[in-house]
Amino acid sequence: MSPVADSTIRPSAIAGAWYPGSADSLRRTVEEYLAAVKPAPLPGRVLALVSPHAGYVYSGSTAAHAFAQVRGAAFRRVILLGPLHRRIWGSPLGSFMVPREMAYRTPLGDVLLDRAFIAALGQRVPLTPVSHDEEHSLEIELPFLQVVLGDFSLVPIMLGDHINDRGTVERSAQLATALAALSDDATLIVASTDLSHLDDYAEVIRTDRRLVELVDAFDVDALERALRAEEVLACGATGLVIAFRAAQQRGARGARVLAYTSSGDVTGRKQSGIYTVGYLAAAVYG
Repeated sequence: MSPVADSTIRPSAIAGAWYPGSADSLRRTVEEYLAAVKPAPLPGRVLALVSPHAGYVYSGSTAAHAFAQVRGAAFRRVILLGPLHRRIWGSPLGSFMVPREMAYRTPLGDVLLDRAFIAALGQRVPLTPVSHDEEHSLEIELPFLQVVLGDFSLVPIMLGDHINDRGTVERSAQLATALAALSDDATLIVASTDLSHLDDYAEVIRTDRRLVELVDAFDVDALERALRAEEVLACGATGLVIAFRAAQQRGARGARVLAYTSSGDVTGRKQSGIYTVGYLAAAVYG
């Protein structure tokens, strides 16, 4: 994609740290992750993906399982849903935040925002425009999407609500309905989330096992209840539920867990007392 004016760009906040900083190294890294996995056979077309958002050295191999499912697919718009980890100085915060900038930049090029879609969405749900965000949960997914899809437009939504905040269920349902109504067959939804963050490898595996079961069963009501009760944990819980609800309204029939790992599996540090994070890749199909 041709670059756009620097003044309208949301520059990379994590290149060279969370993923390689040069185009050649980044593309090579993503291709190596993708080459190590094979797409899983699904009984329908992909409507949504779940991918982790840690640095590539930790979760890139897991993320590849999700994005391999859509390599070469005819998606021309990607809706990215991710939690807000970092305060955005100088901008008001809200339940659903979208950048004022016209494009995201990674070492692989610029990804234009779908301003027409965002404007239509803003007619249905309140959107809070923000500037100069440094949120990693959305950006970390972009290089994989750039490699597997090539040219596409972006609808990035940072979610400010915790799943247990007052009114989150109602607001999330409203956003899911709006996204489903405005989407077409060329639209892919990606929920960016890590799972448990605990100081015990065994407890992370135990807690995440239940979430994996609920995702694989595509039991969205039970998943939302378990997340609200904190029986299972996901830092992107709100976006996960929104993505699944929107996919349901677009005719989703099931979900498939494609991979599950944790930071302990990568580092080999599985002792009690070691901070550990769970990573999930999954696909929702119609």
